[in-house]
Amino acid sequence: MHVVEISRFGQPDVLTSVEVSDPTPAPGHVLVTVAAAGINRADILQRRGHYPPPPGAPSWPGLEVSGVVEALGEGVKGWKVGDRVAALIDGGGYAELVTVPAEQLLPVPDSVDLVDAAGLPEAVCTAWSNLVDVARLSAGEHVLVHGGSGGVGTVAIQVARALGAHVLVTAGSEERVARCMELGAAGGFVYRRPEGESFADALPDLVREATGGHGADVVLDVVGGAYLGANVASLATGGRLVVIGMQKGQRGELDLGTLLTRRASVTGTTLRSRPAEEKARIVAAVREHAWPWLADGRLRPVVHARLPLAEAARGHELLDSGEVVGKVLLVP
Repeated sequence: MHVVEISRFGQPDVLTSVEVSDPTPAPGHVLVTVAAAGINRADILQRRGHYPPPPGAPSWPGLEVSGVVEALGEGVKGWKVGDRVAALIDGGGYAELVTVPAEQLLPVPDSVDLVDAAGLPEAVCTAWSNLVDVARLSAGEHVLVHGGSGGVGTVAIQVARALGAHVLVTAGSEERVARCMELGAAGGFVYRRPEGESFADALPDLVREATGGHGADVVLDVVGGAYLGANVASLATGGRLVVIGMQKGQRGELDLGTLLTRRASVTGTTLRSRPAEEKARIVAAVREHAWPWLADGRLRPVVHARLPLAEAARGHELLDSGEVVGKVLLVP
């Protein structure tokens, strides 16, 4: 089968199509013929040499796919050959075939395009596990989603709205804020400012004004160090900051006095490095609680572009450009 391998660490042109042996499903695993693979920030970090795949995962990137069940490993129940599925995987999605633990599969309803479904597993599992499991987001609360027009952000908006929360976003332009509002956000803030103006300094006042002085009960942050202080200052009393990315730095300054006064918390999480049993629990919760929203329209994939698998480098360039709304998909 053809896969897209990282020939060396570096720029997108290091992504190269190669041929490898077809995989076979181990006990408890399912072989899936890939309809599409989603590109994620983790893939870019892996390409640059900053995010190695976990032990046992293929060396080529790709954390989510959609496709059709091709074969079942020993002991697999509840799935059959020909089923339309989406899958959360540890790596190896940039390929024509993947093997997936059966517990990390999700059924793709007929109402959802099979290719577009590849843009859902990583984002929905990330949004659900962080907004619900970690942040305990509930109806009526205010949530601020940084990078609202990104792959995780577009899904997090929909998940938060389906839970009954009020959503604010940050995005790179008014047009992108408007796209977020089409997905259910109540409003948002453009983080690109004229030279000399600090968006981080302005953020707490913007959030308080937009929430009637209340502040954000939950902040879902992909930015990292550069926004740490501003995020904490934006929290309501009892607020929860959940950091899931470090796009602008691993280190930041934290005012402990503000944290204590607000009785707030700061949590950092990742998804890829979690043990298989934790991923299985997250996928099961998503299937039970969030996946039904696909049927009634409260949740849908947001796809910026579909590209041939062999053009993975162009897909990474698109994501690197910062102009993508939603997901870029690779189609074998």
